[in-house]
Amino acid sequence: MPALESIKKLTEKATGWARPKKAKLNTLVRTRKPNLFRFKDDGIIPNHPTFPLILYRGAVRFPDEFDRAAVFEDVFDKNGWGDSWRNGIYDYVHYHSKIHEVLGIARGNGSVQFGGKRGRILKLKAGDVAVLPAGTGHQCLSATKDFLVVGAYPPSGKYDECTTSEDHERAVKTIRKVARPRKDPLYGARGPLVSQWRTP
Repeated sequence: MPALESIKKLTEKATGWARPKKAKLNTLVRTRKPNLFRFKDDGIIPNHPTFPLILYRGAVRFPDEFDRAAVFEDVFDKNGWGDSWRNGIYDYVHYHSKIHEVLGIARGNGSVQFGGKRGRILKLKAGDVAVLPAGTGHQCLSATKDFLVVGAYPPSGKYDECTTSEDHERAVKTIRKVARPRKDPLYGARGPLVSQWRTP
């Protein structure tokens, strides 16, 4: 699936096919109350010491004329979250210690455990968006065959992937230094992320 989605993405970007016009993007995003989840450091997965995971349920609508993945890519990009990808979520516990991440569910549904082995299992479905602060453990436990996720990152930070207890000590120091994004990936400069992710 990733190879096919990569081809579709290149074609859509080159031709504009199945991609929404910029003026239409705001009409595709629904106002949703953020669901907030905080996870403790379990000794392997540090999670974020102050920023909660933010989950927006059914936050994006998908008119038939648009590719669902393209809708997420363009909404995220409009709000400064780029380097997008199309895939699933890895089936092993991992986190990013140097960058935040947003996950938009374009198709299907899946059970994802956030926060590490002692975290919380959440069922995600098409239209849902999860915003993970640096350090947040995540792992796909099960998913439908058509499960498709669009991920993206804010402009500051550097991608890395941490999976073991050996990463923990360094990651704890790094996570605190990752800058808060200026914009919520869905709602922009006035979105819930801006008020919920506060540095103490």
